[in-house]
Amino acid sequence: MSDTAHSDELFPIRTVSTLTGVNPVTLRAWERRYGIVQPQRTPKGHRLYSAEDVERIHRVLGLLERGISIGQVRQLLEASGAEEEAAAPRGPWDDYLDRMVAAIARYDEAAMNLIYNEALALYPIGVVTRELIVPLLHELGRRWETGEGTVAQEHFFSVFMRHKLGARFHHLLTHARGPKLLCACLPGEQHELGLMLFCLEALDLDFRVVLLGANTPLEELPQALRRSFSDAVVLAGTGCRSGTDADLPAQLRRLVQQVGVPVVVGGRVSTRLSEEIQRAGAIPLGQEIQPGLRRLGEVLNYSRPLNTHRA
Repeated sequence: MSDTAHSDELFPIRTVSTLTGVNPVTLRAWERRYGIVQPQRTPKGHRLYSAEDVERIHRVLGLLERGISIGQVRQLLEASGAEEEAAAPRGPWDDYLDRMVAAIARYDEAAMNLIYNEALALYPIGVVTRELIVPLLHELGRRWETGEGTVAQEHFFSVFMRHKLGARFHHLLTHARGPKLLCACLPGEQHELGLMLFCLEALDLDFRVVLLGANTPLEELPQALRRSFSDAVVLAGTGCRSGTDADLPAQLRRLVQQVGVPVVVGGRVSTRLSEEIQRAGAIPLGQEIQPGLRRLGEVLNYSRPLNTHRA
């Protein structure tokens, strides 16, 4: 909200969506189901939001970011100071996670679609990614390692998510104006969904992205970087590339020397081999998307321009 805006100024729903990052469908759901925000209406029924409404939406987002369910938010907002003392329970996320795991186990795409859309109708996509999709990826990996799940189930979910994320990826790609990132999975790394989620959030922060995907030879990246005029190289790895970790520091060192731009590494491998990555001249980002993006912004001396967050 701009400091220069008048307190009695009213904003249409599309403007509020741009200011807060909450899409109009979710704003309408918050109004109808929970009464969290009650905008004024024009004679034709169009919603108009005040500056106080916009501030309230930002407070709602702050609570959601702490893991509080949308069903609890109104009560916390109306209890003076309560939100500052509220615990951050998992809310609906454990239920969503259990339902998704069960749907994946029976290869039920219709049920997965219903659960995913239900979550997106009530929560911003960044919250859904952090509270549902990323924990679900970890759970599927754990189930595969313990024999509770299968590779086929992991692949089934990955294909489902690629279809879901693809349209949003290409939509955001056409609007981004910030630094350009050349993004690839490390050699031998077949799991590209985590990198794709990182790229989506990067696009939402107005970074431009060139996504190369799984199992990318590092020796091909210098040419790709020159031809794409990228400002940094982003590499990702889960750490499951058995037998190749010993080669990674030397490969990274050669890449850093050839490209002349920052090289950053995310995912589990960046935690396990953090010191080796740093000695190679690259920068470990860790496993969490948001802190990784903040670190990348610091490296590139870049912060997202105000009000470019898109629904």
